[in-house]
Amino acid sequence: MKEFELPLGNPVLAFSLILIIILLSATLLRRLNIPTIIGLIISGVIIGPYGLNFLEKNSAVDLFSTIGLLYIMFIAGLEIDMKEFKVNRNKSLVFGFFTFFIPLSIGFPVCYYFLQYDLNASFLTASMFATHTLIAYPIVSKLGITKNQAVAITVGGTILTDTAVLIILAIIIGNSQGNLDQEFWIKLVVSLGIFSAIMFFIIPKIAIWFFRRLESEKHSHYIFVLSVVFFAAFLAEIAGLEPIIGAFMAGLALNRLIPHSSALMNRIEFIGNSLFIPFFLISVGMLVDLSVIANGWVALTVAGTLSIVALFGKWFAALLTQIVFKFSNSQRQLIFGLSSSHAAATLAVILVGYKAGILDENILNGTIILILITCMVATFATEKAAMKIVVENEDDIFDLQNANGQDHEHILLPIANIENIEKLLEFSIFIKNKNSSNPVSILSVVSNNNEAEINIFKARKKLEEFVKQASASETIVNVITTIDHNAAGGIVRISREIMANTIVLGWPRHPGLIDKLIGEKVDSIINNTNKTTFICHIETPLALHKRIVVVVPPLAERESGFEQWFSKIAKLSQELSIPILFYCNAATERITDKLLNKFRLTTSFKINNFEDWEDFLVLSKTISNDDLLVLVSARKRTASYMGALEKLPAKLEKHFATISRIIIYPQQYADNISSEQFKDISSELLLMRIDSVQKIGKGISSIFKKKDNE
Repeated sequence: MKEFELPLGNPVLAFSLILIIILLSATLLRRLNIPTIIGLIISGVIIGPYGLNFLEKNSAVDLFSTIGLLYIMFIAGLEIDMKEFKVNRNKSLVFGFFTFFIPLSIGFPVCYYFLQYDLNASFLTASMFATHTLIAYPIVSKLGITKNQAVAITVGGTILTDTAVLIILAIIIGNSQGNLDQEFWIKLVVSLGIFSAIMFFIIPKIAIWFFRRLESEKHSHYIFVLSVVFFAAFLAEIAGLEPIIGAFMAGLALNRLIPHSSALMNRIEFIGNSLFIPFFLISVGMLVDLSVIANGWVALTVAGTLSIVALFGKWFAALLTQIVFKFSNSQRQLIFGLSSSHAAATLAVILVGYKAGILDENILNGTIILILITCMVATFATEKAAMKIVVENEDDIFDLQNANGQDHEHILLPIANIENIEKLLEFSIFIKNKNSSNPVSILSVVSNNNEAEINIFKARKKLEEFVKQASASETIVNVITTIDHNAAGGIVRISREIMANTIVLGWPRHPGLIDKLIGEKVDSIINNTNKTTFICHIETPLALHKRIVVVVPPLAERESGFEQWFSKIAKLSQELSIPILFYCNAATERITDKLLNKFRLTTSFKINNFEDWEDFLVLSKTISNDDLLVLVSARKRTASYMGALEKLPAKLEKHFATISRIIIYPQQYADNISSEQFKDISSELLLMRIDSVQKIGKGISSIFKKKDNE
């Protein structure tokens, strides 16, 4: 029975209690329409030292709480759309100005004249009003509106205002200690400069090197990311800032290197949202001492005043932001909800001020009550506003997921070489429509011989490993093994059976004489299907590329699959947070501009005129090793086909050998089923046989030419 004495001293039992609370908060409280965040904070109040005293604040609780706090800021930095942030950086600056100076200008006279605190205490307490913690950010993340302008400028303003407040904290502490001299200012500026240089210049280079060298060590990637987060938090502390600023900076530094649909991002969010962030919210509740209300009218007056000033200052800042940028009422409420919660930086400011003797116990207790009230208000306001925005934007926002009716998309990934599957599978996951219920189907075609059954078993066993890789990013993968006399024939047959509309192939090896005589596998697949086909050679991990360079032939906009492949490239660009450089003629550019407006891309998109297809290699001057080169080709007898396209795959392999490259063959018909129904009675088969005979003739003539030359 000693194990059950309160507070619980057994760490295993205490940890079990925390996990049970997290579990119940996610299930029972939702049925009572109580947001999980509020449920976790209230749970912390109940089990904390000022409640039933089940748990006390010890080193273990502090550790998990710190990890959760850093996790919130890190994920917020990771999920920022950097392209959108750059577009809205001026708006973020304006909002940051409003949400910093308005609460500060309201709070200082209230604390100085009404509560009658001295200059340092009044200024420090007023600066606390300007801070906000993104407690409600998981709500907008879950509802999928993180790319909304209101969210983007609020998150951008967070780092600005919190950094300013924490710098003010360092200045006030220095002033209270009499250290506000020239040496103090030099040290502060130099440390901030060094910290920024490390985070935005050195850390990304180390991360690129690490991800490239240990590409297959997926578990090491997560450990590396955690190391960066905590190291950044430590560096921020050394620089005189709070660790939360370092965690947020780590998210910004790694933002482009961790695609949102990647397995690594899924692991980061899963572990954080399941364990560390709930732990932090419970620990916030454990700080709340409701008994301070019984300590007299002074504590109650201070707590009420602080809460009213804090909420009004943030609401007024959100109102001015709405007026200046003409946002909707729902967006104003969302900005207020996200920016009104006080927890992390607020606690940091008040606790440091209290320990330094600047603030008294009434301010400390009042601040803890303020934290509970503002977190509840922020959660309810954010959830209500976010739901309104989801409903308002449901019909008028075009989603790349539903581009060109791809809600029933099925991607087929035939595998000939097991070594190339990892990068091809990652590419397929990035371009896949997340709304489609169909899986990514990995296909292995086994020769029809006496060992066919044994080979099928071996192939399926090897491919099962990659099912785990896809499941880490919450993508369903289906493994298909089939028997056929010819690999290309098996791929074509299965693509029809499962009604796949996208085929992703690996780059073919150099064909020999026998391959030329019987027809190359890739050519056979392209000529016998009308589906959008990607032929990929991914030289380096996709996340390490810096640009997508797309070269498009004339009349490509006339192909039925133009919008489909364009939406896939646009989606890949958004996943990797990299710009697109488009080479095409004037007619294609006009259609592309219409698609850009339709898709409402936040990605940087630049179009250059290009029509000299006989001198294709001139593009090599503008392409670097960290570019992803995409060539849009065409099947024969289609609108955009021209003879120059036939030689380009060989030129790409010869002159761009160290560069990642993709060739796209667009879908040929708008309706797959109708075209397939009349395949047998069309002249297509005869024309393909003529092409094969022509290729054989070219192959034989080239052999004799070589002999003559010798």
